[in-house]
Amino acid sequence: MTSAPALHLKTAVLIVIMVSVAPLGDMFLGKGMKQIGPMPDWAPTGLFGFFFRTFTSETVWLGISLLLAFFVAYLLVLSWADYSYVLPASSISTLVVALLARFVLHESVRPLRWVGVAMICLGVFVVGHTHPRTTEH
Repeated sequence: MTSAPALHLKTAVLIVIMVSVAPLGDMFLGKGMKQIGPMPDWAPTGLFGFFFRTFTSETVWLGISLLLAFFVAYLLVLSWADYSYVLPASSISTLVVALLARFVLHESVRPLRWVGVAMICLGVFVVGHTHPRTTEH
């Protein structure tokens, strides 16, 4: 089994990657889909045009790539750390989402949402002070 400091370090690094790339991936995916617009109808030509625009959008592919990077980091960290540690610890991405929404997408984030984000961050702080692995191999 990996030593505790090494386990904490590699877990923290991957969680930082997850927390960084997942909100960015979601943001770029959402931005790309807003640029493409809604699907006009369910007719085959409408579907084809919609999916053609979607899968030729650089913004959508950037979002997909970032979400794929998140998924790889998630798989790796789950291979050694407890799910009950990883998921709450990675919830700090809620703060990143709120900051991106406010400062990049210029959305209005109401005070009650900030309170919710602060509560989630407090929970992440508590979980982050526990050991990433409680089970043995």
